[in-house]
Amino acid sequence: MARPGSSGLARVILFLSGQIGNVPGTRQLADTGIAGQTRQALDNITAVLTSAGSSLDRAVKCTVFLADIKDYAAMNIVYATYFPKDPPARSMVAGSGLALGARVEIECLAVAGS
Repeated sequence: MARPGSSGLARVILFLSGQIGNVPGTRQLADTGIAGQTRQALDNITAVLTSAGSSLDRAVKCTVFLADIKDYAAMNIVYATYFPKDPPARSMVAGSGLALGARVEIECLAVAGS
């Protein structure tokens, strides 16, 4: 017979705000192209996760914002290299007005810990 209450493991989820392809610590985009900006945005996410004791391997959901839907294929090629196995769930939204005129912005949710 089941007893009242439940057992389980509570994990802390890290909610990263959107990252663009800027050079860390500056307001300058690292590249003008979608591939370079995607790479830098994911490198920035990696750095934030690492500083919080986590990693891209522990990402559970990403949301990608593109300034131009035509950049989807090129963004996706770079994105796939950061998540070669078991990528996290992902949503993609196209729209204008990203910070600093960026072509891509990526939000990420990840489980804390390594």
